[in-house]
Amino acid sequence: MRRNPVGRDGWLAIVVAVAAIGLVVYLIVRPAGENSGPAATSSAGQNTTSSLANLARRTSGDPLAQGVVGAPVVLVIYSDYRCPFCAKFSREHEPALVKQYVGDGTLRIEWRDLPIFGEPSMLAARAGRAAAAQGKFWEFNHAVYAEAPAKGHPDLTPEVLREFARKAGVPDLGRFATDLGGTAFDEQIGRDAAEAQSLGFTGTPAFMINGRPIVGAQPVQRFQEIIEAAKSRP
Repeated sequence: MRRNPVGRDGWLAIVVAVAAIGLVVYLIVRPAGENSGPAATSSAGQNTTSSLANLARRTSGDPLAQGVVGAPVVLVIYSDYRCPFCAKFSREHEPALVKQYVGDGTLRIEWRDLPIFGEPSMLAARAGRAAAAQGKFWEFNHAVYAEAPAKGHPDLTPEVLREFARKAGVPDLGRFATDLGGTAFDEQIGRDAAEAQSLGFTGTPAFMINGRPIVGAQPVQRFQEIIEAAKSRP
């Protein structure tokens, strides 16, 4: 797990501070049905009644999610496109979990942006959202991680990100470039980062499975154990 270098990402603190206000409001006023799946409706006194278990947004049609809205288990991913361990999860763990659990309706995966490795990470987060706006989020996500180095942080420039968008099949690259150069998605990204920081996550990757945290590059068996335990709970 890589930690946020001190002093390099002060710019993100501003985004997070602004978004934190929106996050608090969102958590208070969000529609009751948004967390109406099994992870949010268990009886009082069980772990799934905790605020951590209610992190799943369960938004219908969310382009940053995989799996059915009502899946009994939700894996929330807090990730950075420049993080080598995030890339390892994407290439090795995610396909196994999708094959084993997403297809049969057991698991839903929800993405959260946590850009901690400088301004290029924020740019990449915008790029992911720009691809999502054209229905190509996961294709773009996987394209970036497929070519990530085993160590270090890739230089994700606007030109490099546009090439990944092309490989991912984003249909309107002109619109993608415009979105990439703007700030329309910054509030959403900041809200994700504020959520992660409220949980004490200062590095990537980090995960929540029905309110249970997993931090760092854990073996896939660890995810499977927690998912199996979570799906058997009422």
